[in-house]
Amino acid sequence: MRLSHQRIMSSMVLSIEELRAQAFGMRKEGLNSQQIADELSLSQDTISWLLTEGGTEDRPTDVRIGWRSIGVRPERIAAVGTIMADVADEELGLADIDTVVGISINGITFAHEVARNLGAEFTIFRNVEGEDGKGVLSNKYGKVAGKKVVIIDDVLSSGVTMGKTIEAIRAVGGEVGLAVVLVNKTTRNEIKDVPLRGIIRAVPV
Repeated sequence: MRLSHQRIMSSMVLSIEELRAQAFGMRKEGLNSQQIADELSLSQDTISWLLTEGGTEDRPTDVRIGWRSIGVRPERIAAVGTIMADVADEELGLADIDTVVGISINGITFAHEVARNLGAEFTIFRNVEGEDGKGVLSNKYGKVAGKKVVIIDDVLSSGVTMGKTIEAIRAVGGEVGLAVVLVNKTTRNEIKDVPLRGIIRAVPV
């Protein structure tokens, strides 16, 4: 059964009070601000503002991104992954990509498909407790030491997590050649001297 356009929009457009209630509900369930930002597709600055019940005068500028229509179908995720892989190939070339790193949680499924398309290794940058963007590279999957790496995520907001991921890869001897995101909510085209490509750019005007 198809959902009407009005029903789809009403599920995405929430008031500040509804977003704040969702954020507090997730906090009670044990999610940290970074994980809540991932779930709501908002920046960590916006989540911090919601959780501190800030006034409207200091409300951060943000764009909420909804891609549930993609996420509910594996074949749609695969299609987006194919596009991301094509962008990576265009920027670096297949022969110059060894490992694809997916940023948890939302970048993982896209990164898996990118790696499959490129014939590259795959690994995860896992979020951990601590300051914004803090995480570690998983040891269960592919390696990044001495490898040319592409980083994949769903949405770039502040760029803090992407920056931490780049730092973590460089710290173990990996070379980051490119970062690709589904949606870039900034005007940036690079981060920490790494080229940044967004399939879609969504910037407040």
